[in-house]
Amino acid sequence: MSIDIFQRFLQCIQAFNDENVEYVLIGGYAVLMYGMPRITQDIDFFINPEMKNIEKLKRALKKVFNDPDIDEISLDMVNEYRIIRYGTPDGFYIDIIAMLGSAFSYDDVKYIIKEFDGHNVRVADIETLYNMKKDTVRAVDKMDAMFLRELLEKKKRKENKHDI
Repeated sequence: MSIDIFQRFLQCIQAFNDENVEYVLIGGYAVLMYGMPRITQDIDFFINPEMKNIEKLKRALKKVFNDPDIDEISLDMVNEYRIIRYGTPDGFYIDIIAMLGSAFSYDDVKYIIKEFDGHNVRVADIETLYNMKKDTVRAVDKMDAMFLRELLEKKKRKENKHDI
């Protein structure tokens, strides 16, 4: 019996919250949470790259996947590569991100907590997601950026309406 990526996503969120992992959801799943129908084959988590947090992350992932390969994730690995792609036993990937180029570190990622299917999810705010995606080259990221820009413009119009 196979489990779909969405169910694993929810299990990861629950395990991350249970273990108090310092994370922020970014990427396709974050855009999806703002209402854009989108298909993605990976889950992107920006994490605080500190030893305690890496240990919490590993405990959380083991709760979901029970995979000995998780033990290979280390602070040294996170600091050296900045993005680690964990291939789950279910055939999809979880990207564990500590830094995006020189533009974004964990402390730069602003987030909100959104309730989704009974889970509190730390998701990058719209402006942060837009700034991450606006200058990328992939077509799917350009579409995400257009969607996010429209959300930002709607938000500004709404705020301006209240100021009058």
